[in-house]
Amino acid sequence: QVQLVESGGGLVQPGGSLRLSCAASGIWFRLSTMGWYRQAPGKQRELVAAITSRGSINYADSVKGRFTISRDNAKNTVYLQMNRLDPEDTAVYYCNTGGEGNGYWGQGTQVTVSS
Repeated sequence: QVQLVESGGGLVQPGGSLRLSCAASGIWFRLSTMGWYRQAPGKQRELVAAITSRGSINYADSVKGRFTISRDNAKNTVYLQMNRLDPEDTAVYYCNTGGEGNGYWGQGTQVTVSS
């Protein structure tokens, strides 16, 4: 059974930082591409960042230079370090493996950027 469990969300002031974590089980983690998506109220879900098993990374243009995705294969965990947060980053953030179509999703973690 595949499980993805996110943690690390919360309320942060503009310009602040958060680190999200996603602990995976039930998959060959080291062979899996892992992604972070987000969905803001009234908006479509979008890919934020993804990292392949070989460490290739891509980011949404809106987060380049501010967010960093990384993985620890020994801990079956993928991270999203978010710096210089902006109110536009407010959303529920989801961990994913297997892609948006037929992949697996975590329960999501809320990130709210507000003063």
